[in-house]
Amino acid sequence: MRLKIAQAGEPVLRQKARELSVEEITSAETQALIAHMRETMRDAPGVGLAAPQVGIPLQIAVIEDPEELLAAMPAEQLAERERRAVSFHVIVNPRIAPSGEKTVDFFEGCLSLAGFSAVVPRARKVRVECLDEQGRPQVIEASGWYARILQHEIDHLHGTLYIDRMRSRTFMSLDNFNRFWKGKSIGEIPGAAE
Repeated sequence: MRLKIAQAGEPVLRQKARELSVEEITSAETQALIAHMRETMRDAPGVGLAAPQVGIPLQIAVIEDPEELLAAMPAEQLAERERRAVSFHVIVNPRIAPSGEKTVDFFEGCLSLAGFSAVVPRARKVRVECLDEQGRPQVIEASGWYARILQHEIDHLHGTLYIDRMRSRTFMSLDNFNRFWKGKSIGEIPGAAE
């Protein structure tokens, strides 16, 4: 079942989501929610979806950056973004910490801000401690685009949207991004080096 994706302005997107117990994670209700979130993310299409984005203030996110999405991108863009395929997985009750000082700027979009994009600075590497969809402890060490996805989705669990972190002069419609800036380096985007 495809779920309705909440849009900016809906209160659930600005709340801190509640943590889940292992019993809650493994319940039939939560497992069904995860399955519906996976279907909704893939249908959108997107590379991540947090429970608050479907109106449920719980600390759950689904993530997947499938090979099919990467196949259409030029090799130099994949290399610049350090973007590699990421298999489907679930993070619950995540704790995130940057690994190192380096940040990188790239455009981000969001299913809850449909039709817009902006340059967002993010840590290049992160370490995430979380539970998986069975309530088992996991440690994820991520870099590049995968680290960006994790940061974006974990922000959703704390009521933060990318527009709170963006370089505001780069905010634009996707139509204008595709018309004027797609394929350009970040350094060529006005306001990207604030």
